[in-house]
Amino acid sequence: METTKQSPKVHIDDLHFEHTAWVKELAFYKEELQFFRARLEEVAMRYTSAEVLKGIEHFQNQFYIQSNHLDTLLHDINAHESNIAEYAEEHPIAVDHVLFTDHKPLRERVEIHRDLWSSMKKEYQSYLAKWL
Repeated sequence: METTKQSPKVHIDDLHFEHTAWVKELAFYKEELQFFRARLEEVAMRYTSAEVLKGIEHFQNQFYIQSNHLDTLLHDINAHESNIAEYAEEHPIAVDHVLFTDHKPLRERVEIHRDLWSSMKKEYQSYLAKWL
């Protein structure tokens, strides 16, 4: 007989706290991305070799992909936050005693993005160290 594993239940405040932390973290990444682009422009102004231009194009593509991914994650986090806020408005009595399904898939996506961001950032820093 197969048993189904139920998703853990969590308090609305815990979901909200995690959403807020993620939004701030992703906003930081967006700011950092602007800084990365500016530094890449410095490299582009100094060098014109094929090797350097290949790296510039690679990181421009990476930054574009990362920016889109950040936007998608922020949208999904905000949509989830909106859903639980709507529930709270519709059920104002004792909403703080209701347990919600954990948002584990969203958390996993944020963690994966964090790992990919770290990897891309290390690669980018190595590139900058070589050319600046």
